[in-house]
Amino acid sequence: MKTNRLLLLVLLPLVSFSQYDFEPSIEHPYGLPNPAAPKEILDFAPLIGECNCTSTLRNQDGSWAETTDMLWRFKYIMNGHGIQDETLKKDGVYSGSIRQFIPDSTRWYVHYYSNKGPTPVLPAWEGNKQKDGNIILYREQKAPNGMEGFYKITFSEIKSQSFKWIGEWVNPDETIVYPTWKIDCTKQMDTKVTSKEKEAILSAANSFSKAVMAGNIDGIMAGYSTDAKIFPNNLAILEGEDLKSYWTPRNNGYKTIHHKITPTEVKFFGDYAHDYGHYEGKTQRPDGSINEWKGKYVVIWKKEEGQWKMYLDIWNAIQPETKS
Repeated sequence: MKTNRLLLLVLLPLVSFSQYDFEPSIEHPYGLPNPAAPKEILDFAPLIGECNCTSTLRNQDGSWAETTDMLWRFKYIMNGHGIQDETLKKDGVYSGSIRQFIPDSTRWYVHYYSNKGPTPVLPAWEGNKQKDGNIILYREQKAPNGMEGFYKITFSEIKSQSFKWIGEWVNPDETIVYPTWKIDCTKQMDTKVTSKEKEAILSAANSFSKAVMAGNIDGIMAGYSTDAKIFPNNLAILEGEDLKSYWTPRNNGYKTIHHKITPTEVKFFGDYAHDYGHYEGKTQRPDGSINEWKGKYVVIWKKEEGQWKMYLDIWNAIQPETKS
């Protein structure tokens, strides 16, 4: 009985810790998006981490003040169900926001606070990611002359390494737009870390090719995340057992004797990365003849238990050139 109690005491911290795998940690200092959260949690994924920014405010006389350097830090909170960010400006103004997507209303709610003044009730902005990739948020706010309108916030040109932000007062139909605050941000990534992560993805891709040539279904599946999806030519989106069935070798005398993936670009955004390029291969037919093939691909990678895994795998063949 004592042994069982001791074992329980040892296991309890491990069980408790595993319940919060998506909180910031030593391995993931900015946390992780929780797969159980709304898919919109990834809207801000390229911003996760720290960015060096320049902030410019409009003066009351309509002129623009001098640019101020600013650090903008984003991280996942609530075990990967929400996002918190903070801005640290060199002029001594510090602020932050809590960002949460509410599925019932299909929009983001962003609550803002600052050391510039007391915030007993946090003002809230509401909005969504648009088809063009911009994230736009609104909050009702009257103009100094009493005109009804909104304060509009727009995140634009969102990339893995940079983004732009602008705050504007607009009237209800947005025929009047008055910018009051502009921010330009660049994410400073450790080039050594980036290089190491890229090597890890290239190694994973190489291991996948070897598994395909060896007909090793366990090795093939090890290259995919637990929730992976593949998009083969002329087939539906496959996942789970269907994905495994697709890659399971058939005893039909055909054998892949060459498989090579050549990436054109690998870019990172937090614990996700995208990779596109070309693939090529050779299949040996039962009669010994060789069929050569090639194509193009896009892969979305994500980190799963510290390893890069293919999450979305999309490819299609390139028809061989015909000789005239």
